[in-house]
Amino acid sequence: MNIIDFHCDALLKMLENKTLTFDEAENEGVMDVTYERLREAGTLLQTFAIFIPPEQDGDMVPILESIDIFYEKVLSCERMMLVRTAADLEACLEQGKTGALLSLEGVGGLQGNLSLLRLLHRLGVRAAGLTWNHANWAADGVMEPRGGGLTLRGREFVKECERLGIIVDVSHLSEQAFWDVEGLAQRPFIASHSNAKAICDHPRNLTDDQLKATFSHGGRVGVTYVPYFVAAGKETVEISDLLRHIDYMCGLGGEPYIMLGSDFDGIASHISGLTHPGQVETLREALLQNYTEEQVKGFMHNNALAFLRSQLTGG
Repeated sequence: MNIIDFHCDALLKMLENKTLTFDEAENEGVMDVTYERLREAGTLLQTFAIFIPPEQDGDMVPILESIDIFYEKVLSCERMMLVRTAADLEACLEQGKTGALLSLEGVGGLQGNLSLLRLLHRLGVRAAGLTWNHANWAADGVMEPRGGGLTLRGREFVKECERLGIIVDVSHLSEQAFWDVEGLAQRPFIASHSNAKAICDHPRNLTDDQLKATFSHGGRVGVTYVPYFVAAGKETVEISDLLRHIDYMCGLGGEPYIMLGSDFDGIASHISGLTHPGQVETLREALLQNYTEEQVKGFMHNNALAFLRSQLTGG
């Protein structure tokens, strides 16, 4: 099985608990995503989010600490490989290594300074979401009551991301900010970990129009395993509940644009039987009951792979 997963919060757990490592035997079951589990699952590439808790947001130091953890604890593993370019990706595939892509989830710490964005690009950041759930200098998030869009500086940020080759991530944006990004976008954008609002009416999920707009730009939507983004009001959420989102997105023309965005390590509860990368095989088997092997390969890795090959440009 080959997997590309566009969102996990393993760096956050290691930032908050400096004693944790990326080694399965040493983390005492605290981590969902570990080196061994990624290898067990046949993971081609895992995106690691830099997420700074709200009480520290606005500070550049924890962002840099998270990147240091990424280099010191993740990339130090024998068969992990940093992916910054399409050439890196191909080398990773040829050598049978697990790719590691670095993403920024919320830009509060940059304080509107685009030179800091350029420095993060040099350190390996290749995707960026403007907000978490609330407002910052760039945009409003989905939980900000006023529901504003991008600021003027936020618009400059999006343009600079596109110039640098940093993929813009619209998960967590307010609906108005989403449409502001959509109106500005000259390149495809992603929703790294969001589901279909028509199936589960949560603010973090996307409306039909948002999904179709993302698809029409050639972007990608990472279906996420966050139980309360999958099914509302259920004590136990099943893989069958997640399949409803995939089925629905396919009905909107999304089959070539669906990928995975687990949110492992960013959630306190899990879908039954889907608690770490080694169990994604169960999702694959469930998908094969309704889709062809080629379609399932698309969802599991090929759709994301095609996107990365086209978007990871430059140095």
